[in-house]
Amino acid sequence: MTETLIKHGNFDSLADDYAQYRPGYAPSIVTAILSLVGRPAREVDAADVGAGTGIWTRMLAARGLRSVTAVEPSDEMRRQGVLTSQEHNIVWRRGSAEDTGLPSGAYDLISMASSFHWTDFDRACAEFQRMLRPGGRFVALWNPRMIELNPLLVEIEQEIARLNPEVKRVSSGRSGLTDRLTEMLWAKPDFDDVVYLEARHVATQTAGQYLGAWRSVNDLRVQLGPDLFDEFLGFVERKTAGLAEIETTYLTRAWAARRV
Repeated sequence: MTETLIKHGNFDSLADDYAQYRPGYAPSIVTAILSLVGRPAREVDAADVGAGTGIWTRMLAARGLRSVTAVEPSDEMRRQGVLTSQEHNIVWRRGSAEDTGLPSGAYDLISMASSFHWTDFDRACAEFQRMLRPGGRFVALWNPRMIELNPLLVEIEQEIARLNPEVKRVSSGRSGLTDRLTEMLWAKPDFDDVVYLEARHVATQTAGQYLGAWRSVNDLRVQLGPDLFDEFLGFVERKTAGLAEIETTYLTRAWAARRV
């Protein structure tokens, strides 16, 4: 059996797999976001909130920003982030989107990567408006898979439905929030110039890495329960055994709003 029951949204016990096997975001999205900020990278102060293990945070830091601060509420995710970010100049802090503990008017860029759907929208927006300099950008982004482009991935998703037809597999990057996010951000009086961006990229993994990415998934563990989730992992292991590599196409989707 896997471990004791995991709560929805709690990634503490998944942090190791999350850090090792979750893919990055489309590099062109980083370029586009920094162009929207409108300052040379060396003059940009950024805060990545809900940073998890720092996958997106490291992509920002690799662009040579003046400062990058990562904010993450989970002690274990933050610990993994510190371990995997040692070559980058990233400062890690404990905090949440609603209460970052960071100073006011100190940032040109604030981001939330694959985590904005967990927040209280109004409180988080108020916090980010407080932290941003005038003209600074808040960016929410996600990285959903385009499983329809690979028959193997479609078959694996179908196994989930066979194990439990009641499981709801809606990617956070294609959720109800993203359907409304442009209008929701425009409705905030301290935000304007809401820009939507998207870019595809392909991640290539070994069978072991692909299985590790599944082990890091929170919502499926919760919905299937320990026994069915172990059965599902066994199915994935059998279907991918002997494959040299597995290609997954991702669609990075980003919403960038400017602080008035």
